[in-house]
Amino acid sequence: MKIAFIGGGNMGEAILSAVLDKGLSTPQAISVSDIGEARRDYLKNKFSVAVMDNNRLAAENSDVVVLAIKPQSLVGVMAELSGQLKPTQLVLSIIAGARIETLHRGLDHSSIVRAMPNTPAQIGEGISVWTATAQVTVEQKEWAGSILGAMGREIYVGDEKYIDMATAVSGSGPAYFFLFMESLIDAAVKIGLPHDVAHKLVLHTMLGSGYLIQRLDKEPAELRRMVTSPGGTTAEALLQLEKGGFSGLLMQTVMAAYNKAKRLGS
Repeated sequence: MKIAFIGGGNMGEAILSAVLDKGLSTPQAISVSDIGEARRDYLKNKFSVAVMDNNRLAAENSDVVVLAIKPQSLVGVMAELSGQLKPTQLVLSIIAGARIETLHRGLDHSSIVRAMPNTPAQIGEGISVWTATAQVTVEQKEWAGSILGAMGREIYVGDEKYIDMATAVSGSGPAYFFLFMESLIDAAVKIGLPHDVAHKLVLHTMLGSGYLIQRLDKEPAELRRMVTSPGGTTAEALLQLEKGGFSGLLMQTVMAAYNKAKRLGS
């Protein structure tokens, strides 16, 4: 599979690394375009791929064109690539908020996959939600699934509306967990734990809880009830979260991210 990466940022690098690690392509079959010379040199030295500052040249002979640029760069890149892509080429976009119709009009191209990966993809533990236009062939869907699956797990959805929803949950979600961990570490230090001990306790509590729910395959509410003894310390702690409107605040958080994702695509 010949793959062109338009944009060599962190997520583009994550996909590139995963593709090579899983043997989906070879360095000789990959080209990367990026506006930064230092970034191009870094990617060339690390992955032995062809690098350039010309998007058209990078995309010219590829089977898959991965758009891994920032949203503010999209208009210029689409103008550069418009009418230059072959009907047989697949465009795989991971640009937050960029709707399929926008990509279709801007690129004058129909075979498009829109995906939303998340940052754990950088270590092969991500999850990506994606959808495809009707013009994407069965083989091209297999390509997209294998590329996104190389970074962790992937979920195909039949309606593009779910991409913005996934953006608010799994796309932004790691930041929610990081903030929760940060606050829990601060609270642990406040009651007297050394920072390094607090960090380890919070980190492994979070990891262990994730592994537990995965292994037991139970609903979070059931596991929460299992951990919470009536009149115990956990019950007292959860009561404070309820008083503070924790669930409602989280709902507002996800809705704010979802609405922002929709506005980015308007």
